[in-house]
Amino acid sequence: MFWYDHDPSGWGWFAMSAGMVLFWALIITFGVLLFRALPRTGDTTTTAGTPPPRPEELLAERFARGEIDEDEFHRRLTVLRGRSGDGPRLSEG
Repeated sequence: MFWYDHDPSGWGWFAMSAGMVLFWALIITFGVLLFRALPRTGDTTTTAGTPPPRPEELLAERFARGEIDEDEFHRRLTVLRGRSGDGPRLSEG
């Protein structure tokens, strides 16, 4: 009497299977994204192990890109090389 009324048809089984796969894919994706977003404690390694560029190298890169001219490059290079290690200088005025 209720032969076709209580069970899903072929498309119903397909929709239910696809829905279950999609559900678990979303749960796993959310878990992976959450894991990657959380900060890790105890991770003391540096990023790639390369030291940061020196100020002279940064200045040379800016000169090579054309951001500063030759006079400004030499003036800033003189200031960098003549700088003492006791901290930043304040201009007198």
